[in-house]
Amino acid sequence: MGHMRIGGYQGPKSILTAGLNRFVAELHQALGNDLQVDRIDDVTATGMSAKDLFAGIESGSFHIGYMASGYLTARVPELAVIDLPFSQSDRHAAYAALDGKAGAILRAAIHRETGYRLFGFWDNGFRHLTNHARPLRTCDDCAGLVVRTLDNRIYQETMAAMGFTPVVTDVRELRDAVMSGRVDAQENPLTNSVVFELYQKHRHLSMTGHFFGAVLLLCNADWFNSLPISTQAALETAADLATTEQRRLAEAQDSDALAVLQAQGVQILTQSELDMAGFRAACAPIVARERAMLDPTLVASYLSGG
Repeated sequence: MGHMRIGGYQGPKSILTAGLNRFVAELHQALGNDLQVDRIDDVTATGMSAKDLFAGIESGSFHIGYMASGYLTARVPELAVIDLPFSQSDRHAAYAALDGKAGAILRAAIHRETGYRLFGFWDNGFRHLTNHARPLRTCDDCAGLVVRTLDNRIYQETMAAMGFTPVVTDVRELRDAVMSGRVDAQENPLTNSVVFELYQKHRHLSMTGHFFGAVLLLCNADWFNSLPISTQAALETAADLATTEQRRLAEAQDSDALAVLQAQGVQILTQSELDMAGFRAACAPIVARERAMLDPTLVASYLSGG
């Protein structure tokens, strides 16, 4: 197999890095001395952006890496099904859908529209709101606050519907944007609030769970297709085992991250303390519009968890 270059955009404490650890370990087990890995767990620490990594995987300067699915929706419109606000409340139902018919449709679309090959769907957690200004219980509480979100149209529109003024930054700029006060709020899984120590500035957490985040484990399609069949099979098997492990760790880390935030004195509002009906109603027109543009079979398969 020779040389393989792998990249990520989070540090050593991340569950995404843990997923790469398992993936590489399984490859070494299967391929032994035939495998040489050049690995950068966090390209942002080297001065690159997350977008540089994504482009690098597709161009072949990296062979394997991951990205939040929302970054790819503009090119693969079918991925909007994962972006629908408040569409999933059970991560295991999401797993079943992504491992089943919905995932097969998305996989085919990614392969058709991009230079990537998809290995699997990883768990990037339910996304919640943190901020430095005040408790956010209702959409009215969000008014006037600038929120950092992903470079994704539906994410930005969802934040605006909730009352925020959305802005986009690369992951590389997330911590600085929060610590400098350039943004008042941000939306991310709990683990990111811990990994990036955002709790130092953001003392309020509203557990809206407005999106369930999926991460795509990807490789360069031309590179993969050039490999011997036995090596391709080893990569697929390693990816399957890493996906199982990464999901297990992601679920466990939600509880661990919440405990850290509680210990740090962050004021935490659970869904029972939030106007969830109001948040969902504000986002309902977005859901209705996006569903109308998607394949009904894909929507039904994803929302039903199968």
